[in-house]
Amino acid sequence: MPARPLPITFAFATPADAAEIARLSTHVARHLKAQTDRNATPSVVSEKTVLTSLKTSRVLLARQSAQIVAFLRLSLRKPWAIDPAYFTPVPTALYLTNLAVDPAWQRQGIGRQILDAACVRAAEWPAHALRLDAFANATGAGAFYTKCGWREVARVTYRRTPLIYYEFVLSTASSPNVANP
Repeated sequence: MPARPLPITFAFATPADAAEIARLSTHVARHLKAQTDRNATPSVVSEKTVLTSLKTSRVLLARQSAQIVAFLRLSLRKPWAIDPAYFTPVPTALYLTNLAVDPAWQRQGIGRQILDAACVRAAEWPAHALRLDAFANATGAGAFYTKCGWREVARVTYRRTPLIYYEFVLSTASSPNVANP
């Protein structure tokens, strides 16, 4: 009888995780390039870049045993391509960026699990909504966000790049349970 896989655990990254996050980010970018536009140059993420992001945001990790299998960034700082005018007005919004799932772990529910974990962490922050943008093309994950219960709020073009804005409004109740009205 095969061994049951260990559960996925979630925790915020520390500087000790930077090298592994950089390797995973670069690996995911190369995998995406191979599946889509072969002329595009995949981004190579350095450990220094990750360490800088840890100063301005929180990086949520999904681990299976000791291995990082997915991560995402949560920040109060609005990314340059997002116009808050399209989103539900809330006192505090977090911006979700850089969601990456190890290709060996894709299509196993890890992406949905880390999004759910991000919503729980955001409610504890406390934040009232999560916001993100996705490319409005084959490399974008718009259908994935919709399946996970995120609401599309706008389609925009920023510097000739078509984007889709998504939000997840958190429950205003005091419990950590989340709901998207």
